[in-house]
Amino acid sequence: MARTETSARPCADQAQPYDVFAKACPSRSTLEHITGRWGSLTLGALSENTLRFNELRRRVDGVSEKMLSQTLHALERDGLVHREAAATNPPRVDYRLTPLGHAVAERLLALIDLVEERMPEVLAAREAYDARGGR
Repeated sequence: MARTETSARPCADQAQPYDVFAKACPSRSTLEHITGRWGSLTLGALSENTLRFNELRRRVDGVSEKMLSQTLHALERDGLVHREAAATNPPRVDYRLTPLGHAVAERLLALIDLVEERMPEVLAAREAYDARGGR
C-alpha cells in the first residue's frame, strides 16, 4: 500500500501494527536512530567490519566520543548493533552489526550510494537555487 497522509494509521491497528507516521509509534524513534547523521554513518561503517570504539570513531570522521557512545547505545538497544566486551587487560570492546543491522545497513548503503552518485545534480540544484536568491 502506498503511503499517504490519509493512509497513516495508529500503531494499534491490527492490519499494520507499526506506522512510522503515527506520533506515538515506537518505529519512529528507531527510524530516527537509523537515519540521523551519526546513526547512518555508524551503521555504514560497521557494515564494512567489526570495529573497536576508537576505530569506529576514526572511520566516522567528525563524531564526538559522547555522540558515538550515545549512538551505539541507541542502536544496540534497537537490536541493530551487538557490543562484545572481552575481559582482557586492557579491556577490549568490539561492535558489529546484528543480522537486523545488516539488513538495515544494506538498504541504507543503497541510499548513500545514490546520494553520492547524484551529487553533481544536487550541487547544480544548489547553485541554481542560490543564484535565484533562495526563497
